[in-house]
Amino acid sequence: MLLTITTTRSPASDLGFLLHKHPDRVQTFDQAYGTAHVLYPEADEHRCTAALLLDVDPVKLVRTRGRGTPDFSLGQFVNDRPYAASSLLASAMANVYRTAVRGRCDARPGLAETPIPLEITLPALPCRGGPGQAERFFRPLGWEVTAERVPLDPEFPSWGDSRYVTLTLTGTLRLADALNQLYVLLPVLDDAKHYWVASDEVDKLIRAGEGWLAAHPDRGAITRRYLANRRTLVRAALGRLADAEGAPEDALDPVEIEEEPPAETTENAETTETTEATEAAPAAPEEPKASLAERRVRAVTDVLGEEGAGSVIDLGCGSGKLLARLLKDGSFNSVAGADVSFRAVEHARRRLRLDRPGPSRARDRVADLFQGALTYADDRFGGYDAAVLMEVVEHIDPPRLGAVEKVVFGHAAPRVVVVTTPNAEHNVRYEGLAPGAMRHPDHRFEWTRAEFRAWADRVAAAHGYHVRHVPVGDDDPEVGAPTQMGVFTK
Repeated sequence: MLLTITTTRSPASDLGFLLHKHPDRVQTFDQAYGTAHVLYPEADEHRCTAALLLDVDPVKLVRTRGRGTPDFSLGQFVNDRPYAASSLLASAMANVYRTAVRGRCDARPGLAETPIPLEITLPALPCRGGPGQAERFFRPLGWEVTAERVPLDPEFPSWGDSRYVTLTLTGTLRLADALNQLYVLLPVLDDAKHYWVASDEVDKLIRAGEGWLAAHPDRGAITRRYLANRRTLVRAALGRLADAEGAPEDALDPVEIEEEPPAETTENAETTETTEATEAAPAAPEEPKASLAERRVRAVTDVLGEEGAGSVIDLGCGSGKLLARLLKDGSFNSVAGADVSFRAVEHARRRLRLDRPGPSRARDRVADLFQGALTYADDRFGGYDAAVLMEVVEHIDPPRLGAVEKVVFGHAAPRVVVVTTPNAEHNVRYEGLAPGAMRHPDHRFEWTRAEFRAWADRVAAAHGYHVRHVPVGDDDPEVGAPTQMGVFTK
């Protein structure tokens, strides 16, 4: 298996500092299933390439697999793992480049935090879904993706293509971010792992996906593939990702999760014992700090309570996180939600358990949950004390924002409107976010505090509202809070 990483940032040979591997030496690292080699085919001031070559020992590979593995018998004789990039390469990369994956570089600390031009190539990558799937997973992360199918045999084109692609990624990212993305997405594209997927895989996924997975439009599909469709693990991971900063609720993929595989056999005893020992170890008591997403929901709920809103409609409800919180509060007697995404509405229905039989006091307070676009007047939007647009306006194209203003403030015209949106000035506090970049690829814009105030004041004056501004999250004295909230009242 081969993975090459190339940079042209001058001096390019500084890539050796980032990877903690000297360009003048060939280094070898023993793995449980073979040997990993790191070498530099080229290394000068203008261009440097580091190659990770994993030489898999087929005998070792078979010995590390339990007899409960579905293809165990056949795998002893026919196995593509020694030749194609997979979770084996991802594991070797995380081991060999451990310090780089963590984003540490004592010799060049500033360089480790700097996005640099990168070109990453994998000559043979198993890719379930073909080149289109590779683009779907990597392009939202800022990569230019070139994925070409590998033919079964160039001498016999009539045989068609294999399930492998030659993948080249080009972009400007922090090296640590690139390595963590590869660690997650290599086995995801392969849709297979060489080891038993246990509960600790959720922590690995959340750790490696920090800063990018929560906001990825296909985070649901990535999570399911990474966790081998194990229902309990997938739900746990998606629950943790849903609370992460910048995660649009409609990014969840509603495809059903497959049933968990049978419990591991005695052949998996080593992994099982390790997992059980880890789970049995007492955790130190710690009060975790609430995520920005959680603090935002709390802030919106508190404001609605202060304004005495008995009925609320969440416009752009996503998967229904705010709706679920409102239903837990007995002071809200009527709750409704709408979203332009049908998938999001269905996910909200499942979250609120609206399809469950039998009586439910919470479900009885759900007035409506439907698909609808905020750019078109809809009588279903009206009739509520308050309307909420939580992290919605920044997903709307600026030329269509005027239509939304008329629909919400003019046609529906509730007594209270609560709007939250990112504060663009605070983006400089996010590590790994390039200067001028936005927090999510679907954001059409992000306002500064002055820009949001100007918009809010204009809308309020045009439709007979007063507006007050509330910071959400830690209010930085220089750049303000990460989220800005406008509370419009008639």
